[in-house]
Amino acid sequence: MGLMDNLKGKAEELKEKASELAGKHGDKIDSVVDKTGEAIDKATKHKYSDKIVKGTSATKHARDDFAAKPKDD
Repeated sequence: MGLMDNLKGKAEELKEKASELAGKHGDKIDSVVDKTGEAIDKATKHKYSDKIVKGTSATKHARDDFAAKPKDD
């Protein structure tokens, strides 16, 4: 196996691990997304509230799509 094959294998392994963690800690991720959106909304003096709401919603949906469902241990 060459270097590229090793890197591809490791990248897939890391993607699976990130997906697993996103599934396990989805509530914490969503909380951080909400807090970040609120901070940005406050910093922009609510000028872009509708866009921030759309962005946070899209981020949560993307996390849901990426996240692996937790396995029963």
